[in-house]
Amino acid sequence: MKVFVYGSLRRKQGNSRWMTNAQWLGSYRLTGYDLYDVGLYPAAVPGEGILEGEVYRIDSATLQQLDDLKSAPREYQRQLVMTCWGRAWVYLYRRPIAHLKPIPSGDWIQREHGDA
Repeated sequence: MKVFVYGSLRRKQGNSRWMTNAQWLGSYRLTGYDLYDVGLYPAAVPGEGILEGEVYRIDSATLQQLDDLKSAPREYQRQLVMTCWGRAWVYLYRRPIAHLKPIPSGDWIQREHGDA
């Protein structure tokens, strides 16, 4: 199975250690999603923008760990999306976004560069 990650799980980011046993397939851009800054991590929701991220091949144990990480406060919901490597899971934000700062570039890593 595969997962698309767009924030702190990406390479060289704060939670990338969770992807240690995953196989990196490559960078990918999803269309139809908007990105917001929650603070220490981002939130993606269906929208009209783009979402920059990475696709990994993972095993069921890694998926369970990601489910535990992402659903601790029930902030995220897992959904299937299509990538050039086939279907992949993505975690979408479930809480209200009205108070969150948008990241127009759709790129969590570049959020402080050009998002004025």
